[in-house]
Amino acid sequence: MGPLIPNGVIPIEWDSIIAILIGIVFGFVLEASGFSSSRKLAGVFYGYDFAVLKVFFTAAVVSLIGLYYMDYLGYLDITQLYVHPLYLWGAIIGGIIMGAGFVAGGFCPGTSLCAVAIGKIDAFVYVGGIMVGVFIFSELFPILEPIYDGYFYGNITLQDSLGINPYWAVFIFSIIAIVAFVISDIVRKKQKKIFY
Repeated sequence: MGPLIPNGVIPIEWDSIIAILIGIVFGFVLEASGFSSSRKLAGVFYGYDFAVLKVFFTAAVVSLIGLYYMDYLGYLDITQLYVHPLYLWGAIIGGIIMGAGFVAGGFCPGTSLCAVAIGKIDAFVYVGGIMVGVFIFSELFPILEPIYDGYFYGNITLQDSLGINPYWAVFIFSIIAIVAFVISDIVRKKQKKIFY
């Protein structure tokens, strides 16, 4: 059990350089896919473009299946992967704020930086708003801390909370993705008839 690249093969000094290279490639792929366009990104909320939903749902499903398959083959130990702790109220409120910002601005934080890199003015405004929001949150943190730390559930996963076998969770999540793809195609076709 262990990492796909054993310790010592790549010196630890290269970690930051590799992270930067991965970031550059990721940004290039986002831009090449058109994900630096606020119209394309917001299209999922208005029902005329579901590329974002399909790409990120596909990435999640492929990653999930790949991780559990590598665990099954013995290449990695799934129990050793880091699971971010769940603070329920922080997750709910943060999700609402980010969702509202996504709908209003047409960017998520990652795609906004991609759009800034190619000089889009709306992205500069959006990133400026993120910075203002971060500043306000940090200044109000002593007041907001009880909400931020509220309802701590630990490093829990969906299958832990539902009490089901992880392989069933992978199967159910894959079915949900397929259903989401079919429904999004139906909605997009209906929207196309309305607008064209």
